[in-house]
Amino acid sequence: MGSFHCFLAILGLVLLPALCTSQDTFTRSRATYYGSPDCYGNPTGACGYGEFGRTVNDGQVSAVARLYRNGTGCGGCYQVRCIYPPHCSNDGVNVVVTDYGEGDRTDFIFTPKAYGKLANSPASTEILFAYGVVDIEFRRIPCQYSTPNLVFKVHEHSKAPLYLAMVIQYVAGQNDITAVELWQEDCKEWRGMRRVFGAVWDTQSPPSGSIDMRFQVSGSAGVKWVQAPKAIPSDWKAGAAYTSDIQLT
Repeated sequence: MGSFHCFLAILGLVLLPALCTSQDTFTRSRATYYGSPDCYGNPTGACGYGEFGRTVNDGQVSAVARLYRNGTGCGGCYQVRCIYPPHCSNDGVNVVVTDYGEGDRTDFIFTPKAYGKLANSPASTEILFAYGVVDIEFRRIPCQYSTPNLVFKVHEHSKAPLYLAMVIQYVAGQNDITAVELWQEDCKEWRGMRRVFGAVWDTQSPPSGSIDMRFQVSGSAGVKWVQAPKAIPSDWKAGAAYTSDIQLT
């Protein structure tokens, strides 16, 4: 099945994480798409999301370059619409950034699922895929997920109790995670984690017992620290995901 045909069957699907729009102005750019055997995202993307980065938003995700911002841009949501009136839908597509990728003067490299949503009909979908690269306009929008609470995912490369790497998933709103710290009880102080790449943070010799965390959020409301007591249990395991009671807006 050709990559654009994957999309023809899902034109009518509802966007799983509802992404609400903001009033920010649009910026002109270009977009393209990358090949995918199932039209979903790349599970080994540069944001480090793994399978979450492949399937979040029903696979309507994108790689970016300028918007990647050394990983701070991972998880950002954007409304993108192409600007060929005969072929483009009015609302375009709402995507989540899950990867890094450079194209020919493009800001977005979509999955086939996302790229096809730019079109206003099945016939136009085929035309846009034939173009390969299209002129677009985009704006950042707040994210809203059907999973409303933050999830702390322990990265598969973690090794208890010596090494902890983690990713924060389902960051709602128009927010960036710019720092993560763990409470070191024996020293009575917060200890910073390192951004390894993308959205992955790590530390050597993590605190024993359940782990209290705080993270710095930069968003439309300014910069603030959010505390997450007992964010990760004492018996944490590599690959496990722990749902918090924290919601960002």
